[in-house]
Amino acid sequence: MVGLFDFLDLLRRASAHPNAGASVAAEIAALHLPYFTIIILPFATLLGGVLCFWRLTRSSELVVARAAGISVWQFLTAPLGCAILLGVLATTVVSPLSSIMYSWAEKLDQRYLRSDDGPLSIAGGSLWLRQSDQTTPHGIAILHARSVQFHNTALHIGNISVLRLDQNNELISRIEAPTGYLDHGFWVLDKASRVLPNELPTYIGRTVLPTDLTVNRVQESFASPDTLSVWALPSFITLLDRSGFSSIRHRIHFQSLLALPVLSGTMCLVAAGFSMRPSRHGGVARMIGSGVAAGFLLFTVSKVAEQFGKSGVLPPVLAAWVPAVAGYALRSPCFYIWRMADFVPGALALTPRKPPLPSGQPECGYRSGQYHCLYRTAPPHRGLGTVPPAADPFRRGHT
Repeated sequence: MVGLFDFLDLLRRASAHPNAGASVAAEIAALHLPYFTIIILPFATLLGGVLCFWRLTRSSELVVARAAGISVWQFLTAPLGCAILLGVLATTVVSPLSSIMYSWAEKLDQRYLRSDDGPLSIAGGSLWLRQSDQTTPHGIAILHARSVQFHNTALHIGNISVLRLDQNNELISRIEAPTGYLDHGFWVLDKASRVLPNELPTYIGRTVLPTDLTVNRVQESFASPDTLSVWALPSFITLLDRSGFSSIRHRIHFQSLLALPVLSGTMCLVAAGFSMRPSRHGGVARMIGSGVAAGFLLFTVSKVAEQFGKSGVLPPVLAAWVPAVAGYALRSPCFYIWRMADFVPGALALTPRKPPLPSGQPECGYRSGQYHCLYRTAPPHRGLGTVPPAADPFRRGHT
């Protein structure tokens, strides 16, 4: 369903570009599918869990399990483990596949559906970076290029200023150059001039500045973090910090992938809390609707926290883990309400009479091949006695 809406949106964008047809839109939409799988996994877990637990409750299978002495956490172990396992697979297996396919989709989108010059044009066409100066012990080089262009997979820069600082952040020299480009492991600056403190500029011609960056890494730093897998993000974040690029978006994306298994497990617990209320107490539709509403609420909380994280208001770790913590906090009142519905360990698999029987009058039925009678004594205590069928005066009418 999500892929269908994405395909319709791509068709709308492709209608404004004569070179992009329905086949291009279909290919991009297909490449987006693993990405959308990761996005909707927690909510798919919530809806699937609500449906599963509701059907088990409706058929009284959970009531029978509780009557057999199985605790809540015992029969929740398998669904909870499956939800966490799905999250782990999505983080470790689907994420690398999604990053590769999403990167291909971005290239097709850039080629057929966009009219700008790439991600650097979005950043204003300029480049700022901070890197280690390998020619000076513990030195730092800050490079600013006022114009950036890509030509045949090469990065060309213009109106360049390079500030070289020592370990105490004191200026060593400044380099000015009209043009330059990024070579393999070097910034090559043409017609450069060097300015030392309290001295006039000196023409030095072509000069090189060692760097750890490549053209692909510069492009990736401006591209979406979704084009990087969970395995490539830690080293790339370190490179961004060392080069002076902002790594907030990449940190939030990395922490979100790490929190995905916990979030999926939390959604399973929320689904159980909202859908395991016995149907004989009524209000099942309201509880299920509340579970779906809680899922959309968590989605809204996750997006708001993500925006706060990107703006720097929240730390990336907190912005990524807020949905999982909020969902875990939400399941506690759900289980409390569920236990208040008299769905407690040791209850017999009998449909209670309404209104409740007065004190001293038994409630009888078969369980585990034997005939049991439940006697209501002084509230709130109950006594359980086993009566042979032949000697039981209340046997008639019971099955």
